[in-house]
Amino acid sequence: MSRLAKAFRYHPMDQVRLTKMKIAISGKGGVGKTTLAGTLARLFARDGYNVLAIDADPSMNLGSALGIAELPRPVTEHKKLVEERAGMPGGMFKMNPKVDDVVSMCGCTGPDNVKLVVMGTIDSGGSGCMCPANAFVKALIRHVIVREKDLVIMDMEAGIEHLGRATARGVDAMIAVVEPGMRSIDTVERIMQLGKGIGIERYFAVINKADDPGPVAEKLAAMGIPVLGTIPFDKCLVEADLAGKPPIDVDCPAVDSIRAIKAKLEELFGEKKQ
Repeated sequence: MSRLAKAFRYHPMDQVRLTKMKIAISGKGGVGKTTLAGTLARLFARDGYNVLAIDADPSMNLGSALGIAELPRPVTEHKKLVEERAGMPGGMFKMNPKVDDVVSMCGCTGPDNVKLVVMGTIDSGGSGCMCPANAFVKALIRHVIVREKDLVIMDMEAGIEHLGRATARGVDAMIAVVEPGMRSIDTVERIMQLGKGIGIERYFAVINKADDPGPVAEKLAAMGIPVLGTIPFDKCLVEADLAGKPPIDVDCPAVDSIRAIKAKLEELFGEKKQ
C-alpha cells in the first residue's frame, strides 16, 4: 500500500463521517466522471457507508466502473411498473408517482455492498407514451436525493436534465470532472449556469488526466469553482477500462488520488466521529 493510501486508511475512532450526503458527478463525455463516481462509491462503502449509486447517464457505464458484471434492468425498461405507477388515461401522467420501493425492486448489490440503480434512457422526441417514464425517473431521483438515508452518488450526463428545483437543494455537492481543454471547461461552465438556475449552490471540480493542473485550476478559480483534487494521467485506468475491470480492483495508482478526494469530501461535509 502506498504512503498516500496509508494516510487515508479507515480509523474508526477518529474518522470524520458523512451523514446522508448526496453527490452528483457530471462533466463532458469521456472526461472520467464514471470512473470517479464508481471508485468513490467503492471507497466509501469499504469505510462502512451504505452507498447507493445511481446511473443517470444514458451511456449506462457505472456498473462496469463498480465491477458489476450483470447489470440490473434499467428503470425505464420496467414499462408495466412505470405505466401502473405514473400513467393515466388520455395520455396524461402523474407527476408524483409512488417510487419509495423502486430502489429495492429495480436495483442490485455489487462489490463492497454498493447498491446500484440504472435509470435508463428516455425518448426525447416528445411522444406522449414516454411522458410517464420521464415523470417516473424524475420522481425517483427526487426521492433518493430528498428522502434516501444512504450516501448517494449519481453519475449524471453532461447536463442536469434529471434534476429539478424540488431536488436541487438536496444536492450537497455538484462535482464537475474536467480535463485539460477548453471544451471540457466550457461544459463545466454550462453545468454551473444550468445548476444555478434551479438553485444548486455548491460546486466543485476534479481535474483529471492532468500532470500539470495549474492552467485548468486557474480557469476554474476564475469561475469560482474550488478544486477537490487532481487525478494525473494513469495508463492503468485505460488498461483497466479495456479489460472491463474497475480501477479499484487492479490497484491503479490513480485510486490514491480519488481516495484523497473522498477524504476531502469528508473534511468539508462530515462530522467528527466520537
